[in-house]
Amino acid sequence: MSQKKITVLIVDDSALIRQMLTKMLESDPNITVLGTAPDPITAREMIKRLNPDVLTLDIEMPKMDGLAFLEKIITLRPMPVVMISSLTQEGADVALQALELGAVDYVAKPTSDLQHGLEKKTAEIITKVKTASRARIFSKTKSPVSKSPLTYSRYKSTEQIILIGASTGGVEALKEIITVLPPNSPAVMVTQHMPATFTTSFAQRLNQVSKVTVCEASAGQRVLPGHVYIAPGGKHMELARSGANYICRLHDGPLVSGHKPSVDTLFNSGAKTAGANAVGVILTGMGRDGASGLLNLRKSGAHTIGQDEASSIVYGMPKVAFECGAVETQYPLSKIASEIFNCLEGYDTKAIRI
Repeated sequence: MSQKKITVLIVDDSALIRQMLTKMLESDPNITVLGTAPDPITAREMIKRLNPDVLTLDIEMPKMDGLAFLEKIITLRPMPVVMISSLTQEGADVALQALELGAVDYVAKPTSDLQHGLEKKTAEIITKVKTASRARIFSKTKSPVSKSPLTYSRYKSTEQIILIGASTGGVEALKEIITVLPPNSPAVMVTQHMPATFTTSFAQRLNQVSKVTVCEASAGQRVLPGHVYIAPGGKHMELARSGANYICRLHDGPLVSGHKPSVDTLFNSGAKTAGANAVGVILTGMGRDGASGLLNLRKSGAHTIGQDEASSIVYGMPKVAFECGAVETQYPLSKIASEIFNCLEGYDTKAIRI
């Protein structure tokens, strides 16, 4: 029985880009391009008529910019969208806005030698379109429920630490968790699959809407309560010790489980350094990164939590971790923050409204 092809609609104001993307995507036998549109107004009618599985969308376009169109799509006709656009100086922040609005992923157009540069991204674009075709897209029609930050009565240990790994869909998931952490939460270390151009902006955006201090991690930085440390794109991050203190250790080197930064690297370091004082959390994402590290974390005595299938944009990483026994319990995203603190003795979770 032949596999059903993934159908794609390309939206970009450049005729050259539309032609190139069509050729690149259709080089994969499992993808067919139903059509192309030069602007969102044309695209809107084509979506109704062609009903594509995935949309690729530029940001800067005539008649309506891509972010405004994306917001309308996710609100009125939720479907998987991969942003393919240039990254200017402010581009990383714009890309993060797109991911927060509900885009599944983002591919940066090259800034020079567009034709050859884009051709080099063929494999990346095909992979992201295929991943998007399997993603769950949630409508944004409902206003988000207001949540009060968690509160605590006392720490079980000053060495308690929360370790979180995420990939596709992680931008929204991490925001939901981090924005309800109390100002004196145990330290949190996060590995999110994200390029180097994104992580600084991601940390800054989270810091603006959180009670905790969120920053991109730096080498040798002391890991303190009330702080969240985001692994820099292109660097592995580990939990380590310097005397009596936890610190961030960053290093280069080969990909681990296909990624850099790698969730497995973070979780394995937590198993060695924190053990039962850690809570490990694996969120939405494609692939298997984090599963073996989370299993080692659980074996070291840590509590481990996985995001459930129904609330995951892509139920890949949490599924593999659950199936190999690394996850103690799965929860919907809306309950993960409170469940983390149920694992940390002395916290009162009644203040959070789910």
